Amino acid sequence: MRFVIVTGMSGGGKSTALRMLEDMGFYCVDNLPVPLIEKFVELIAMPNSEVSKVALGLDVRADQPFEDAQKVLEKLKDNGYNYEILFMEASGEVLLKRYKETRRVHPLSPDGRVEDGILKERKILENICRKADYVIDTSKLLTRELKEEIDRIFVQNEEYNSLMVTILSFGFKHGIPADADLVFDVRFLPNPFYIDELKYKTGEDPEVQDYVMSFPEAEMFIDKLADMVEFLIPYYVKEGKYQLVVGIGCTGGKHRSVTLANKLYGKLKNKGNYGLKIAHRDIGQGI
Repeated sequence: MRFVIVTGMSGGGKSTALRMLEDMGFYCVDNLPVPLIEKFVELIAMPNSEVSKVALGLDVRADQPFEDAQKVLEKLKDNGYNYEILFMEASGEVLLKRYKETRRVHPLSPDGRVEDGILKERKILENICRKADYVIDTSKLLTRELKEEIDRIFVQNEEYNSLMVTILSFGFKHGIPADADLVFDVRFLPNPFYIDELKYKTGEDPEVQDYVMSFPEAEMFIDKLADMVEFLIPYYVKEGKYQLVVGIGCTGGKHRSVTLANKLYGKLKNKGNYGLKIAHRDIGQGI
């Protein structure tokens, strides 16, 4: 039997993850009272049980200490019940924004500030987050991308290290992305903007891609960049980083940066056991 504990920050996507696991054939139970967890596991683990995949949602609630749930999990492990922990994470800023949009009350701060509840919850969940087998940071994930990550872990059974790499193209004239961890300037390449037939196209168009990549230095740059990113990723994983944003910038963020971001994505895709996504921040900006 595959047994998954789904927990994490309130607003981090736990309920969404449970629904996705249910669609993938898991028998899902959420908000089960702590005293019933052990009995529930004993029942589903019986030899004649038809349930082969189970996901149990655990969250922080004001009416029962989360430490009690952790003690039950430790006892289950001691009794030979194996489980995996999926921890749903998000940044404080994103969690606050989600609470404001939904106008929900934080479970640990029903009469106070949401920020206080978030800080208190993060402290309580610190230990189980460290023990988690998988940590998914949903701060920048679309629902579709979250589903792809969960499918990769629990359906395709790929090795997973909880790092999401985002390749982000941008234009320097619109500002360097505040969340970029690594920034690379590709303005050393000739600019398609000054070619009449390419000016109003983007790096998504084959004509622009062919022009940008026709220069030997473009091919050399993308090969070296891919090698460096692949070299760095294991060290970011070792440091417990969940998000890595690689920014590639040109003047306007429409031609060179888009082309090279797409090329880097192609080089890294299916190369490692990390999540990978691509975004073009300024491709829709006016000329």
